[in-house]
Amino acid sequence: MKIRVGLTFLVFTFISFTTKGQDGIDAFLESGIEDANTLAQGYLEPFLGSFSTGLTGGWYNTAKAHKSAGFDLTVTANAVYIPSDQYFYKAQFSNLTYDPSGPQVSPTIFGPEGSATQPTYNYTITEEGQTYSGSFQGPEGIGLKENFPIQAMPVPMAQLGIGIIKNTDIKIRWTPKFDIGDNGDFKLIGFAVMHDVKQHIPGIKDLPFDLSALIGFTDISINYDVAAESTPTSSPAQDEVKTDNGKGVVDMNAWTIQGIISKKFSVLTVYGGLGYNIIKSEMGLKGDYEIEDSATSTTRSYTDPLLVTYKQSGPRMTAGFRLKLAILTLHADYTLQKYNTLSLGIGFAVR
Repeated sequence: MKIRVGLTFLVFTFISFTTKGQDGIDAFLESGIEDANTLAQGYLEPFLGSFSTGLTGGWYNTAKAHKSAGFDLTVTANAVYIPSDQYFYKAQFSNLTYDPSGPQVSPTIFGPEGSATQPTYNYTITEEGQTYSGSFQGPEGIGLKENFPIQAMPVPMAQLGIGIIKNTDIKIRWTPKFDIGDNGDFKLIGFAVMHDVKQHIPGIKDLPFDLSALIGFTDISINYDVAAESTPTSSPAQDEVKTDNGKGVVDMNAWTIQGIISKKFSVLTVYGGLGYNIIKSEMGLKGDYEIEDSATSTTRSYTDPLLVTYKQSGPRMTAGFRLKLAILTLHADYTLQKYNTLSLGIGFAVR
């Protein structure tokens, strides 16, 4: 079975994710909805969590707001580090068991490559009075530790900042909806407001540092059509999964609320931030799916069979520096949070 789902195509440099997880994620459906969701959740959750966390980075590189009509255009590369405990998971199943001849834990999407790390799952389920049994091999990981120079998820971001009134900046992240190949579309929108709060605090407003508050929000939505064609699964029973209206969907949104302080020394600005992230993201398979079981000559039908969710809220602490050479800016910072993040950026700033 090879339904072209594309659940893991969220960032361009990681489109290859789709080639790693498709066969196994589709095969999950054979074991029933409950275990299918358990397996997909364990496999994809580290990806959802790290990518969503990356959306909260790169909003600022100074606490000083622009003057009215001032602006900056900044591109930031966020490297979201993946802890080693995110390479494997072991879930509690209703109908599945690990085949004793293979691994007894499952790789996540960041786990190692190779069949030696892929567990085989055995299942027996009863639905509507009919019993189904079989086995399938779970998907391998992308080999993050073995194949990549750093164990991190790249999350690039570009944004425009504009100074308005009363030492306030409006920051915008936006892409028009565009096609992903012939089968899907991608849309990103984000906004933030940064306001100088020092001006409102008697006794410190004339001191030589900048102090601001920021609230930012980023949302990514993706829809990807599943091909109507299907091919035999990797299971011994050679079942098939078919769909005429299947769709892979993604919705990620990330809020961050921060207090920012910075101090300028000639061309160098050092800055820090303390705040809180609120993240909620989903990946899913929507539509109607049929599994044709060759062993029993029966068909099972499912609607909207898979939904992987990630919710996380927690504190964050950032420290970094910026160099400003005429209108050119270069910045770097590091954030301690659920998934620690290194951000590097370049931009142009006026006023």
